[in-house]
Amino acid sequence: MARVFLIGAGPGDPELLTLKAARLLGAAEVVLHDSLVDPRILEAAPRARLIDVGKRCGRHSASQQEICRLLVEEALAGHVVVRLKGGDPMVFGRATEEMEALRAHGIGFEVVPGVTAATAAAATLQVSLTRRGVSRSLHFLAGHGAEDGLPAHDWVALTRAGGTLVVYMGGKTLPGLAAHFIEAGMAADMPAVAVEDASLETQAVMRGTIASLPSLVEAAAPRGPLLVLIGPAMRDETVLDAYLAAGV
Repeated sequence: MARVFLIGAGPGDPELLTLKAARLLGAAEVVLHDSLVDPRILEAAPRARLIDVGKRCGRHSASQQEICRLLVEEALAGHVVVRLKGGDPMVFGRATEEMEALRAHGIGFEVVPGVTAATAAAATLQVSLTRRGVSRSLHFLAGHGAEDGLPAHDWVALTRAGGTLVVYMGGKTLPGLAAHFIEAGMAADMPAVAVEDASLETQAVMRGTIASLPSLVEAAAPRGPLLVLIGPAMRDETVLDAYLAAGV
């Protein structure tokens, strides 16, 4: 039987929490949660001991090794443990390390998916990430690597692929990311949108192009998690209709 549940808390809005996630939180005895999980979601676990193990803006309250140790320790103590992650556990959620630690100790676990920020942002923008005739592919990219620098993506291949690019955790590296894409052949006027705090009341949207968005984001100085969406599907609807009518 599963004693540990790796649960996606969704992008922030408590109403986007799945029914299964809410039920399991209600039965949890220990919840290890990310710092970005909305406090209203934590209220769904009234019986649980809450442990903040989140990582934010480079300030680590717990190392990944420590998180894995706590998961194993609490499960072996006989507790029902929830590891609550923002978004979906399997999308840049570092779930692999935790699953490996649990398997190594013979501890049963279950993964409960959550709404990821990309789909929440698309819903807010009312723009399909895979709009027919415009975007035939969808790529999720990490905006920073293990050393807080820009990962070594294949910029040329991503540019040639077209479609919609969604960059998670790209606020700090956006200038470099934009420069790499333009250098790889992406048109400087390619539509790009940054969404801060997707799905929350504090959500903010910054619209521009791949060339202009870095300065727009810098001027806005967002403090919440930032998602960047790039591609023809991000064009303003009026412009996009003309774009499609022209057969571009």
